[in-house]
Amino acid sequence: MHHRSLPAQVAGLVVWMAATLLAGGIGAIASVDAASFYASLNQPAWAPPASVFGPVWTALYVLMGVGAWLVWREPASRERTPALAVFVVQLAVNALWSWLFFAWHQGAWAFADVLLLLVLIAVLIGLFRRVRPLAAALLVPYLVWVGFASALTWAIWHANPGAL
Repeated sequence: MHHRSLPAQVAGLVVWMAATLLAGGIGAIASVDAASFYASLNQPAWAPPASVFGPVWTALYVLMGVGAWLVWREPASRERTPALAVFVVQLAVNALWSWLFFAWHQGAWAFADVLLLLVLIAVLIGLFRRVRPLAAALLVPYLVWVGFASALTWAIWHANPGAL
């Protein structure tokens, strides 16, 4: 049994989901013209259509929010606090990518950002695993997608030297 009351747990879920979706929203603001910009770029044959990104990211943000909430629900510990701190940092790095790539057209910085994000997610999975293994498992699709996004960022950046 968890030490928080049911209303506190529901409130916690709302807060963690809101924080996670807020990060997604901040990135989405930078992506207002993303579909047209993305379509104008030279892309590898394996690049997904722009319509794939919204649903995939929405699902990943929900998994992230639930994962953070599961960790937050656990009793305070030396493992929980750094895990949640890294979670918040990776949310900021995640949101920054859209600004670097779509709003500011900074391919090199976007690639550096996505690599940092990949490392932070791997670290986060390890930290979450120590607190709540299910929370870590919920982040595996995120790790896989960001690995794919890293390769895609690299490929698009290099195929569009004048645009990024």
